[in-house]
Amino acid sequence: MIGSLLPGGLATPATLVFADRLDRNLAGMAAFAAGAGMALRPHAKTHKCLQIARRQMALGARGLSVATVGEAEIMAGGTGRAGPEVDDIFIAYPLWPTADLLARLGELAGRVRVTVGTDSAAAAAQLAPLAGRVRVMVEVDCGLGRSGVRPADAAGVARAARQAGLEVSGVFTFPGHSYRPGAAGAAAADEAAALAEAAAALAAAGFENPERSGGSTPSARLARSGAVSELRPGVYALNDAQQVELGIARMDEVALVVAATVVSRPAPGRIVLDAGSKVLGPDRPTWASGHGRLADWPAARITGLWEHHAVVAVDGDPPELGGVVAVIPNHVCTAVNLVPELLVTDQGRVVDRWPVAARAANR
Repeated sequence: MIGSLLPGGLATPATLVFADRLDRNLAGMAAFAAGAGMALRPHAKTHKCLQIARRQMALGARGLSVATVGEAEIMAGGTGRAGPEVDDIFIAYPLWPTADLLARLGELAGRVRVTVGTDSAAAAAQLAPLAGRVRVMVEVDCGLGRSGVRPADAAGVARAARQAGLEVSGVFTFPGHSYRPGAAGAAAADEAAALAEAAAALAAAGFENPERSGGSTPSARLARSGAVSELRPGVYALNDAQQVELGIARMDEVALVVAATVVSRPAPGRIVLDAGSKVLGPDRPTWASGHGRLADWPAARITGLWEHHAVVAVDGDPPELGGVVAVIPNHVCTAVNLVPELLVTDQGRVVDRWPVAARAANR
């Protein structure tokens, strides 16, 4: 029962991290990557938290992945701070290098090793002022249909980056189409094929030993050395209702919950919680059975979500009015970004408070 792990006297809604589960999740992925002969570069956009980043680095991570320059600045210790938190950061995003971003990347590259993503010759050319200071990875699309060029076109982007004086480290992709029931295996195969084709194109164009970076939490443990040289999963650290519903994580591997109070029992089989979309996040993929789960009521589903209301359909004996329940958000990355701090718990006690340091660092 997760409810027994909730500290008493909480002001709800409150976002909690179970320290023991977090540490097991981190150690498990680190051990998998090491055993499979792949480098691990976790994606910090999930937790946005320096304390979790330090744990990942201590377990042997090569560095961190981030989505924005702002996240990179914070994970590197923040502008003007003495000494970096993390000294190797990959901004795994096809940046369009405006003057502002170029200046910030230049400052960041003076403190840590910086690699940036690109998926066009035009963007690569814009990075020319950072030649000799940042590295480039070319993004390819492996089937998600988001950003990234076709694998066969990766060499053209890489050549443009080389012409701009930039070091090209390799190719990367995101098999995000693994986020569907039963899709992880096919997505991992698509990822391997796309990275192989793109890396071969780079090698034929004279780029030696190109890195092959990929990984999503649903597909990470299906990746194989040789097909992928670097893994970038993020959600695995904390897990969420999506991972549970996809069969990727067990309930006892969920390390983040939102403690919420039952504020209303307006009708049989229906309760209302004080944690709405402004705490849980609004994400609900079409295949998901609800807007989130109640950890101790496996059949319950959040059927309606407003800013400060979560309506839950629950069979049988529902939680009592005024009771506090543990809610598992659908998408942990969004839920973390909505709160200023994470309450760290151990054996039913709050033992620490971790700031969500990169909260809203969207640029």
